Amino acid sequence: MELIQWATNPWGQHVPAHIAWGLIWVAGLFGLLFMIVHALYVAFVAGPKAFQKNPVPVAESAIPERVPRHSLAARLFHWVMAASMLTLLVTAFLPKMGVQFNWVLYHWIAGVVLTVSILFHVIHSSFFLDFWSIWPDRIDIRDSISRSLRFFGKPAPAPRRFAKYPLENKIYHLVIVIAGLAVIATGLFMMKRIETPIFSRNPYLFSDMTWGLMYVLHGLAGVGLIALVMVHVYMGVRPEKLPITKSMIFGWMSRDYYLEEHDPERWAVDKPASPEKKQGYAASDAD
Repeated sequence: MELIQWATNPWGQHVPAHIAWGLIWVAGLFGLLFMIVHALYVAFVAGPKAFQKNPVPVAESAIPERVPRHSLAARLFHWVMAASMLTLLVTAFLPKMGVQFNWVLYHWIAGVVLTVSILFHVIHSSFFLDFWSIWPDRIDIRDSISRSLRFFGKPAPAPRRFAKYPLENKIYHLVIVIAGLAVIATGLFMMKRIETPIFSRNPYLFSDMTWGLMYVLHGLAGVGLIALVMVHVYMGVRPEKLPITKSMIFGWMSRDYYLEEHDPERWAVDKPASPEKKQGYAASDAD
């Protein structure tokens, strides 16, 4: 199967038209295969997690019962992005599978919503959150090497507990950023091919070859997102990951799960002040 379908323009040039739509099934099968292999690995191969002991013991009283993980703004962004992403995938690929409807209108509106939500997220994470918490660091790389060596029976030190985000989450985030930015950048230019209230139509902005390559990149990133979304949903509903999924709904996770999975030195949380202390602070302020 060819990855790209080609066409001949009115001037006789052989130009790319779009991806081969059979890649939709390839992406779906890849996502399904990942879920099957991972489920079998967890059920029959993976043993109990072995972490290093925390170098500095942390008293449970120093950790709140509900550990804050995601702010309301971060949760709203996540669900708006999820809704727009699913709408984009449905409106892009269902017509290619024979389901016909006025998909173009819904597709570009969802694309604009996704673009605006991503812009908000970049600003919010850069100035109001810990921007670097989602990017791999040296401890992540070192611990991933240790886990790999131990998996193959080689001697290696036990890895530390995770920071706020495990390395797997950070790698997934990096891949989804690349795919997401590719569909957004190409999609915004492709809106010049249709009439919208945002852009005036100008199909002659680029040459046929450039437009074709843009459609191919947009399609490849799109089918990649099919597999990425399948993997994300699968991991979110696994029993051992449900506390993380619930934190994206309610904003917090339990103290027990935090202490079991996360290193307080790598992800520090503060226990909120008690009502008595807050009243004391207010009284001292009044003085």
